[in-house]
Amino acid sequence: MEEYHNESSFNTEEVDNIVKECIENVVGKDDYNPNLVNKWTSAIVERCLKQLVKLGKHYKFIVTCALMQKTGAGLHTANSCYWDTAADGSSTVRWESRTMYCVVSVFAVAIA
Repeated sequence: MEEYHNESSFNTEEVDNIVKECIENVVGKDDYNPNLVNKWTSAIVERCLKQLVKLGKHYKFIVTCALMQKTGAGLHTANSCYWDTAADGSSTVRWESRTMYCVVSVFAVAIA
């Protein structure tokens, strides 16, 4: 059964697409460069926030970004929230290229 989404509800698929597009626009086909990681992570977070705000939904957004070079080492992330599951939402996108991983989490807290 398809989940019902009204105009103001958190749409995970829509948010995932925004995040993936932002990552692609910032990092694109670049190879991992430790000198650019701070710039890239800041740009990804800022672009995501701008695009999420443009949706015009009544949420406070929190966006985090982790970028790691692909070296064979493990990367584990987790998050937990105590909130109203009917109104609030979250999404985590894992993106990878030949030389790096990027994990972006978006938290949306409804404004009453």
